[in-house]
Amino acid sequence: MTKPIILASGSEIRRQLLANAGVVFEVETARIDEEMIKASLIAEAAKPRDIADTLAEFKARKIAAKHPGAFVIGSDQVLEHQGQILSKPRDAQDARAQLRKLRGGTHSLHSAAVIFEDGKPVWRAVKEAKLMMRNFSDGYLDDYVTRNWDEIRYCVGGYQLEAEGARLFAQVTGDYFTVLGIPLLDVLNYLSLKSAIPA
Repeated sequence: MTKPIILASGSEIRRQLLANAGVVFEVETARIDEEMIKASLIAEAAKPRDIADTLAEFKARKIAAKHPGAFVIGSDQVLEHQGQILSKPRDAQDARAQLRKLRGGTHSLHSAAVIFEDGKPVWRAVKEAKLMMRNFSDGYLDDYVTRNWDEIRYCVGGYQLEAEGARLFAQVTGDYFTVLGIPLLDVLNYLSLKSAIPA
């Protein structure tokens, strides 16, 4: 019998991407203190890709402990700009401040996925995308945040590339799914190899 697949993430876009790919899975959000873990790793001068990887593993480990007979997918994303790690905006004002900081420059998104099987980590991947923002006006920035706050409040950097946020960018280098927060093709390939999904 095929083992169940569990996504250990509350992210709506990750859930949607897996569902759109035809994967049958359950969602169980892992409750971890992301900010505390992130702050500890930053204090240790951990690389952004390692921070994303560690957060993904923490999520998967938490849910895998309760469901040892499942494939559990943990995933996380870290935004790096000029050596600084940004977090999800606290409020609309913070979203505007993040977008002003990113405007006219390039930043990186590091998206990680870790899969647990039988309660142990068996696979991981971290992908990077580089995004160059246009030098948009303050007026457009303010209007963008006002129009989209309900959607972007959960998004580091204060944007959704899959929605109006695409207008903020001049160029994107890297995998589209990496930008959205999960190295999806790598995850699907692994699940296919393990016969967890039909190949």
